[in-house]
Amino acid sequence: MATQEGSSLADKPKDICLEDMIIDIEFHPQKDVIASGSIEGDIFLHSYNIGKENSELMKLSHHKKSCRVVRFSPSGEDLHAGSKDKSFSTVDLNTGTLKRRVKNAHEAAIYSMLVTGDNFLVTGDDDGYVKLWDLRQQKAVMEERQSEEYISDIAVDDQKKTLLVASGEGTLTAFNLRRKKMETQSELFDSEFLSLAIVKRGQKVVCGCGNGELNMFTWGDWGNISDRFPGHPMSIDCMVPLTDDIVCTGSMDGLIRAVHILPNRFIGIVGEHPGDFPVENLSLSRDKHLLASCSHDQKIKFWNVDSVSSETVDVRTRALKGDKSKFLKSSDKGDFFADLAADEASGNAGGDKKDGDGDDDDGDDSVDDDSDSDEND
Repeated sequence: MATQEGSSLADKPKDICLEDMIIDIEFHPQKDVIASGSIEGDIFLHSYNIGKENSELMKLSHHKKSCRVVRFSPSGEDLHAGSKDKSFSTVDLNTGTLKRRVKNAHEAAIYSMLVTGDNFLVTGDDDGYVKLWDLRQQKAVMEERQSEEYISDIAVDDQKKTLLVASGEGTLTAFNLRRKKMETQSELFDSEFLSLAIVKRGQKVVCGCGNGELNMFTWGDWGNISDRFPGHPMSIDCMVPLTDDIVCTGSMDGLIRAVHILPNRFIGIVGEHPGDFPVENLSLSRDKHLLASCSHDQKIKFWNVDSVSSETVDVRTRALKGDKSKFLKSSDKGDFFADLAADEASGNAGGDKKDGDGDDDDGDDSVDDDSDSDEND
C-alpha cells in the first residue's frame, strides 16, 4: 500500500510514495484517478484529493517485467499497459479483471504506446517497430520498421489521421493511419528524439532531444526542422503541452520547466524531483489544473499549473537568462525563489552564470525565417 507525503501548498494533492520506481503515469480522462506503472511490472491506480488523503484503488501484477507505459481508453473504462516482457494488456476497470493480454506482441520490449480510439492503439518497441492494433480483432493491422533504434514517443493529430513517431536514432516519421503506411521521414539528426508535443493549434510539432534542444517542425513539412531552441542542460526525456503556446518539459536533471514556443522563451521551473533524479514522465489532468510527474525517487508528485497556463510573453522585450532558473509559483520554492531571481535579473544584465550555456541572447536559435510569422498565427 502506498503512503502519502505532504506538500507545503494546499492547492494540490499530496505526493504518492511507493516502494518501487515508477516508470510512467497517466491521469484518468473522467475521474480524479491516476494510473502508474512500476519497474517491477506492477500497475497501480490511486485516487487523488486536494486537502485529503489519497488512496490506492487497485494493484495489478500480471506483467513480470517493468511496466513501461500506461494509457487509458478514451472512455476511461479500460486501462492499457505495455511492458518490457514484450506484451501489452487491457484491464476492465469496472471489474478490475484482465480483459486481454497479447503475449509476444513484439519481438522486442515495448517502449511506447498511444491510444488512438476505443478500438485502436499503437505500440513501439526497442528495435524500431511500430504496430497499429485493432483491439476488436486483437491483431496488428499495420506493422512498420522505419527506424533502427527504439520508438521513444508517439503522437497523433486531432483527426486521428497522421501518426508521428520519434525514435532514438534521431528521426521523426509520419504515418498515414487511414492508409496504414508511412508518408515521410525527417533527415537523420545527431541527437536522439525523446519526446513529442503538438502545439500552436496543430501547426507545430516540438521534439525534445537528448542534447537538451527543442527541435520544431512545421506541420506537414517533416523533412527538416523549422526552428531550434537550445538551453536545457541535459536531455528532455518527456514533455506535455500545457497550452497551445506552452509546453512542460521533464529533464534528466530532475527539473520540470515551462517553455513558451514561438517566441521561444523559458518561463521558469514548475517543480523538481530532488536528488538529481531524472523526470521519467509527465501527465496533465483532464481539467489542466494539475501536472503529475514521476522519477526514481519512487514518488508521484503533483503541481498546480494554473498560474503557469496564464503566463504570456511580450515579444517586444528581451528574454532574461534568470527565467531559466526561476522557480514558479507552482513549485514548493516559488514565492521565495521568484523574488530572488527577479532581484538578480534586475541587478545583473549579463544574466545568471549558472545557466552555463554561454548564450547572452534571448535564447531563440531559429533556422528558418518563418518563426516570426508563426508565433502570431
